[in-house]
Amino acid sequence: MVELEVRPVERHPLDPFLPEGCRLLMLGSFPPERRRWSMEFFYPNFNNDMWRIMGTVFYGDRDRFVVRGGHRFDRDGVMAFCAEHGIGLYDTASEVRRLAGNASDRFLEVVAPTDVRALLRAVPACRAVAATGEKAAATFAAAMGCAVPAVGASVQFDFGGRQMRFYRMPSSSRAYPLALERKAAVYEGMFRAECMLLRECPRAPR
Repeated sequence: MVELEVRPVERHPLDPFLPEGCRLLMLGSFPPERRRWSMEFFYPNFNNDMWRIMGTVFYGDRDRFVVRGGHRFDRDGVMAFCAEHGIGLYDTASEVRRLAGNASDRFLEVVAPTDVRALLRAVPACRAVAATGEKAAATFAAAMGCAVPAVGASVQFDFGGRQMRFYRMPSSSRAYPLALERKAAVYEGMFRAECMLLRECPRAPR
């Protein structure tokens, strides 16, 4: 049994990553404690598989963004990849309180949700949002007044006349009971649906 304790409120340590021409906004819940970071960017925990999923989907190489001989991800490579493919990144909580000494969303209290509407206004070319976990999906849906889709599925919603899709993706945390290859297959389905895989959509941004 995890012993809960009162911890101070934490503010989000990163600015939103919103590249020019952002087509997909990916939203997690909140970064892990800094002691777990392997780089100064989103999904920094080396035990989190987000960047291995991306390497698998886009390059067929799960270690594409892993620094050789180092227990860390290639921050510059990750950022360049996201900018090239129009992938924006942030989280659904701007302030949180951790109720236990781990990175689990289960013990994360959202003190101040992110103004996701402001994020969407900042990326006018964006037509899809992906929540990368259960808490992120629930928080985004509550803010937008839309349904929470099943894992791997999506729903349509309207944002100021902009027709958008909201995807709920499996968590990239290893605590989520699904093999990396199966998670990658779900993410690939989303990127294919949004015409973001260059090999299938030659007119996508390069």
